[in-house]
Amino acid sequence: MRFVKNSVIKPVIFICCLAFSFCTKPKEQEPIDSFKLSYNQAAEKWTEALPIGNGSLGAMIFGGVSQERIQFNEETLWRGQPHDYAHKGANKFLPQIRQLLTEGKSKEAHKLAQDEFMSQPLKQIHYQPFADIYIDFANHENYTNYSRILSLDRAVSEVSYKVGEIAYKRETFSSHPDDVIVVNLSASQSKALSFELFLDALHEDISLKTDNDSQTIVVKVKDGVLWGVATIKVETNGKVETLDGKLKVSEASEATLYLSAATNYIDFKDVSGKPEVLVSNSLKDIENKSFDNIKEAHIKDYQSLFSRFNIDFGDNGKSKNTTNQRIQDFGINPDDPQLLALYIQYARYLTIASSRPGTKPANLQGIWNDKIKPPWFSSYTTNINLEMNYWAVEMTNLSECHEPLFDFIEDLSKTGSNVAKEHYNAEGWIAHHNVDIWRGAAPVNASHHGIWLGAAGWLSTHIWEHYLFTQNKDFLKERYPLIRDAALFYSQLLYKDPNTGYLISSPSNSPEIGGLVAGPTMDHQIIRALFNITIEAADILGEDEEFAINLKALIPQIAPNQIGKHGQLQEWLEDKDDPENHHRHVSHLWAVHPWNEINYEDTPELMEAAKQSLNFRGDNGTGWSLAWKINFWSRFRDGDHAYKLVHKLLSPAERPNGKVGGGSYPNLFDAHPPFQIDGNFGGASGMVEMLIQSQLEKIELLPALPSMLSEGNISGVCARGGFELSFSWKDSVLVNVEVLSKVGGKCTLSYRDKHIEFNTSKGETYKFDGNLNSK
Repeated sequence: MRFVKNSVIKPVIFICCLAFSFCTKPKEQEPIDSFKLSYNQAAEKWTEALPIGNGSLGAMIFGGVSQERIQFNEETLWRGQPHDYAHKGANKFLPQIRQLLTEGKSKEAHKLAQDEFMSQPLKQIHYQPFADIYIDFANHENYTNYSRILSLDRAVSEVSYKVGEIAYKRETFSSHPDDVIVVNLSASQSKALSFELFLDALHEDISLKTDNDSQTIVVKVKDGVLWGVATIKVETNGKVETLDGKLKVSEASEATLYLSAATNYIDFKDVSGKPEVLVSNSLKDIENKSFDNIKEAHIKDYQSLFSRFNIDFGDNGKSKNTTNQRIQDFGINPDDPQLLALYIQYARYLTIASSRPGTKPANLQGIWNDKIKPPWFSSYTTNINLEMNYWAVEMTNLSECHEPLFDFIEDLSKTGSNVAKEHYNAEGWIAHHNVDIWRGAAPVNASHHGIWLGAAGWLSTHIWEHYLFTQNKDFLKERYPLIRDAALFYSQLLYKDPNTGYLISSPSNSPEIGGLVAGPTMDHQIIRALFNITIEAADILGEDEEFAINLKALIPQIAPNQIGKHGQLQEWLEDKDDPENHHRHVSHLWAVHPWNEINYEDTPELMEAAKQSLNFRGDNGTGWSLAWKINFWSRFRDGDHAYKLVHKLLSPAERPNGKVGGGSYPNLFDAHPPFQIDGNFGGASGMVEMLIQSQLEKIELLPALPSMLSEGNISGVCARGGFELSFSWKDSVLVNVEVLSKVGGKCTLSYRDKHIEFNTSKGETYKFDGNLNSK
């Protein structure tokens, strides 16, 4: 490749002239929503309801006419209690388990590990629903002009319809600034609004108290120590009275409901919180605020994140159809470019709604769950799903939303240090494939998939990725000990395999396939990545020089990536991959995506082997698996193949034969099935990677552009190195690009066979045409 070294590019200076005019406040206009989910009927199923959230308090809105149901969650309501899951003395059995695997005695190794090496207790516990708001409307059975939308531009859900000549409207949102769910109900005629309101829950232990203009529900979880309080308060220009355990509103034209909820959870060791005080204070804090003030603050806060980024693939008119119809149509003919832009923005909306600074990270279902026993506990599954939740945050300009994951890693390093000691007789910290609110880090469920060793390493790469995108050295210094201590664990875990002579990890598994083994490829990819990260971070910070030297010596001794007899990238030390196995996990391609060890520039032969492995796995899969494959094919620079997976991901999950497969539910939630939110986030990541990649110390523009997306533009997209870009293309050819340098430093742009390298200054913007000539 040819680079223009140290080119001098003049920064663009923007001068804006503002004209001020003073006039009376105009009549409020109906908002124009560029991105929205829309429907012409109420939700009948939970996967048709629409999600709102403020990071910790989430809800699903059904939009019923005679009865509205709003099912809500608070992120810290889980079963269980503070608990150390480590199996004391398990490390005594580690040498024997390893020896059995070395001798090929897999069955015996599985049994010994199951009996002596697993978590105590064996399983973790469930994330819980909180309660439901029910609003009953008498004589609303005959209605017209029904509309139900979720505005992604404003983070507001709206329901509207007419009964006779009276127009009814509901607006619902979850406010981050005021930490309440807000429901505003209105009627177009005076005294035409009346309804009955009550709270209910699935929990066995609940109590209700109705008092004047409010109702409070207290729920206590089964098999645990957590309990929660939620209060809903009514403000109206009509009458409010209590009737048979309900709140009755009558003779109103407008009413606003404010819901606050909290639990006694403080952290994974402390459950001494006072939720009744928190709820009371939240409602007192908004007593002197109007609905308009609260809504305005909510939208301003939300848009400070959401409005940083925009994407446009054009609109062929299908955006006028309801969202469920668009999904049906896309399954037949995948020609709805605006649906892809909507999907990306929906992922960003869901991120903001489920992961804000100071909250917990998004779990398997974000913060939305309506079941006492949700699938897979609705936990934090760390063998891909939790990490996938955060693949798109840096690229799509939501860097702050990454912070809950770093706090999670901090917690996990504490519980994981004891697991490292008890299970592996090692320093540092480790986590396995599943984690709950109590930060259980020991292997759970069953030895054939529960003993997986990659979580500490993979999670640590997110810290490094945040640094690469932001170039924030203060952040790196603060979180560096987590990276270093994870590397310390692996440096003591690795041992010399008597069969190959390589350093390997054992016992472990290639996630959820093949059972307990010694030395799966994914483990070694993650460990090499972590060691390299630690070495580079230590150098940047001027710390741990001797430790970095030791890690550097270990790297070439670790079992390398290998090409097998089918031309595939081997998933294990042994050449035993089955080309007919179409498993959902493709873990041995971790070094292609999300990492970059395998790439066309440095390891083209391994890249082709990885592609062969992906072809063997096939194009079908669960929702999140389809999402990962979109990212893979983007890295393989095959946009049209990636688009085939987009077609599958955005097709209806509910098949005509009544079965449910990987795809999208009517509310655009990802279907594993059942619902898992990771596919939403992973799918968005893969679509953005079609347009821009920066994992190889340069910014590649349109590296995998599908022919179906021949025209478009994107703004506010971020690249590693501290750069923010806006660019457009037409007829599949780059038209122009702007680069904002957030921190200064060298920037390298690449488009097809054109490359340019230039120095930048902090805060300056640089413009280029489609041939990368400076403008």
